[in-house]
Amino acid sequence: MKPTHASDLTLAFKECKSAFLSAAGFSMIINILMLVPSLYMLQVYDRVVATGNNSTLFMLTLIVFILFITMSIIEWVRSQILVKVSSKIELLLNQRVFSIAYKQSLYSGGQRATTQPFDDLTGLRQFLTGSGLFAFFDAPWMPIYIALMFVFHAWYGWFSVFTAILLVIIAIINEKATAKTLAEANYQSILSRGQVSRNLRNAEVIEAMGMMTSIRSRWLKTTHQVLSLQSTASSRAGIIAAASKVVRLTSQSLILGLGAYLVIEREITPGLMIAGSILLGRALAPIDMVIANWKGFINARGQYNRLNELFLNTPADIEKMALPAPIGKVQFDDVEVIPPGSKLPVLKGISLTIEAGNLLGVIGPSGAGKSTFARTLLGIWPTSNGTVRLDGAEVSQWNRDELGPYIGYLPQDVELFEGTISENIARFGEIDAEKVIEAAKKATVHDLILQLPEGYDTVIGSNGGALSGGQRQRVGLARALYGNPILVVLDEPNSNLDEQGEIALGNALQTMKQNDVTVILVTHRQNVLTHVDKLLVLNDGKLAVYGPRDQVIAHLQQVNQPTMPSDSNQS
Repeated sequence: MKPTHASDLTLAFKECKSAFLSAAGFSMIINILMLVPSLYMLQVYDRVVATGNNSTLFMLTLIVFILFITMSIIEWVRSQILVKVSSKIELLLNQRVFSIAYKQSLYSGGQRATTQPFDDLTGLRQFLTGSGLFAFFDAPWMPIYIALMFVFHAWYGWFSVFTAILLVIIAIINEKATAKTLAEANYQSILSRGQVSRNLRNAEVIEAMGMMTSIRSRWLKTTHQVLSLQSTASSRAGIIAAASKVVRLTSQSLILGLGAYLVIEREITPGLMIAGSILLGRALAPIDMVIANWKGFINARGQYNRLNELFLNTPADIEKMALPAPIGKVQFDDVEVIPPGSKLPVLKGISLTIEAGNLLGVIGPSGAGKSTFARTLLGIWPTSNGTVRLDGAEVSQWNRDELGPYIGYLPQDVELFEGTISENIARFGEIDAEKVIEAAKKATVHDLILQLPEGYDTVIGSNGGALSGGQRQRVGLARALYGNPILVVLDEPNSNLDEQGEIALGNALQTMKQNDVTVILVTHRQNVLTHVDKLLVLNDGKLAVYGPRDQVIAHLQQVNQPTMPSDSNQS
């Protein structure tokens, strides 16, 4: 069922309606002034040449010169209006586009991460400022020019109608011959760019295992398909454009011949003969411009449709009422989770309560659903059944901006961002130096940071720059602990840590335990379990055992379950 509400894109265009009407108004003045060359030639041939009056020629030329300057100024104003309105549309929509792209990446586990919506918005803005749009402002005036041709002479009028119909047929043929091919080429191009982006993110793996030739060949296959489609469309468009040019040039020559015949027959004056030729060229110009800019129009139409569908299928977030500061009690009630891109549930019927201040260890074999459990608890992945509650409220009911400072999260694959170490630890909010240093000390990374050339002001990239895997993990831990959150989720926090890092992690866990912080610790390593209060054992997405640590360990040893983690890192 299609959404019945207007999309943000439609609303943005409606908000800019007055600007488009202004541009249309200026187009009206421009098109009226476009009659000046025809009228000038009419007066020159019928008055000046016939009478030999230089004063009349001077005054006519002066008036035409002034009108041409006026028209140039109005055209500049119209172009500026479209530049400003296109910028306004992008400003109105770029925040929503960012939110949608973010959600797509979040709910797909990064599989649908793409900048295509941004490219579409930029492309649409560029089309609105290009010459192609002017053809659509000028096209409504074509019937008026043709009507004026009838005023000149009926044969002029019917000749104009015939030529216009011929060009419209050519434009329709152009649409049928190129639109589908160009749309397919654009679709394949989008897939190709996404493929390149994913390959570049895995450049180290490609280089290490000598996969570059195979990966490149696969990309080239898609690229060749895109080039083939574009070449086919361009060839067809070239033939059609050539036919359009032949029709236009032939018609302008034939109308001169027709005019000469009518002059000989004394049905029109020589001035009307020249004026009719000029006016016909102006009448047919919008169609000719549409055909010439058809590729840009097809691209803009595709960009508009993709953005419109995107906005309709991803409603804006509803502003949520602020809730009291959480204390950290978590409840799972018959929770089932199907990860993005999958059809089968990974978590199946999980029900449990984690009291505030508990330090819970989550263990189980690979593929048991441990990371999915962590993501679901944080509201990153939605449930397909059941509810996850934080202090009685569903996780989805919390305002993420308000809840964020109370949450600490260290994912299994630590991602740092472009910026300084202090900015990363402070989560790119306002930097509180005391809190940054406090968090770094809790993660026992303060001394390490001071040894860097610029200390906390050291700029790092998304891959951590000069930081090792263990150092990135400890900076990520400091970020998770920044601001003394009440709920901390650590997914394999010791996967890259050395002995010193393990000790630092243990100290951080003890500190959080003393401060009654609710901690969820997903791990494959047994040594960190000495710090936990309770253990949750997952097996095939189901809750196998849940209870106090010592009881769970004793139970597992008694039934000889192969879910007990070892001291070695397993993935």
